[in-house]
Amino acid sequence: MLVRPLAWVLAALTLAWLAWNFTLLLGNFLAGQIQRAAQPDGPGFVDLVGVPLLGQLAQLAFLVVPLLGMSVIAGERRNGTLPLMFAAGVPASRIVLGKYLALLGWLLLWLALTLMMPLVLMHATHFDWGKLAAASLGLALMLATLAAIAVACSSFASHPAMAAAAALVIALALWSVNLGAQLAGINGGAINWLAMSSHLQPLLRGLVSSADLAWFVLLAALALALATRRLAADRERG
Repeated sequence: MLVRPLAWVLAALTLAWLAWNFTLLLGNFLAGQIQRAAQPDGPGFVDLVGVPLLGQLAQLAFLVVPLLGMSVIAGERRNGTLPLMFAAGVPASRIVLGKYLALLGWLLLWLALTLMMPLVLMHATHFDWGKLAAASLGLALMLATLAAIAVACSSFASHPAMAAAAALVIALALWSVNLGAQLAGINGGAINWLAMSSHLQPLLRGLVSSADLAWFVLLAALALALATRRLAADRERG
C-alpha cells in the first residue's frame, strides 16, 4: 500500500475535499452561533461539524474502498504472482488476512486524519466526546466491512476492474436495500435489518447497540471466510 501511487493520490484528493468541507461546515457553525445561543439544548459543534464530516467520509468510502481493494488479490492473480505465494506454502487464510489488514490499516489512518480536523478545536468549543466516539466507531466498523467485501470481490474476480465494480455494487446494494420499505413506511423487519444504513445511522447519532456492532462484525467475517475459501479452492486446483 505504501508504494502504490493510487493510494497516495486517493489520500491527497479525499483529504483535500474533506478539509474544504470542514471549512464550510465550520463557517456555517460560526455564522449561526448567535441563534443557537438562545437554545441551550440545541445542536453543538460535534452535531453540526464533526458528525456531518464523518458522514461525508462515509460517502467517499463507497468509491475509495473498492478502488483500493480491487487489486489486492485480483492483481496478484492477473500478474501471475498468486501461484508463487501458494508455492511458498503460505496458507490461503494468511494471504487473505494480510491483504485485509493492510487495506484496513490504510483506511483507519484515513479516518484518523479526518478526525484530526474537528479535534484541533476541542479546546475552543464544547465537545461531545461520547457522540464523536460513537460516530467514529460506526465509521471504523463500516470501513472494516467495506474492506472485507472488497477483498472478497478481489478474490473472486479475474481483473481488478471487475473486483472494483462488484464491490461498489454490493456496497451500494447493502446501503439501500431497505429503500423501498422506508418509502412504504416500514421501519422494521428483516429487510431493514439487512441494510447497512440501519446500523450506521444510529451510531452517527451517538446510539451504540450490540446488535449494530454484531451486524458489521458478522458481515466482515462472512466476506473474509468466502475470500479464504475461494483462495483455498484456487490452491487445490493448482
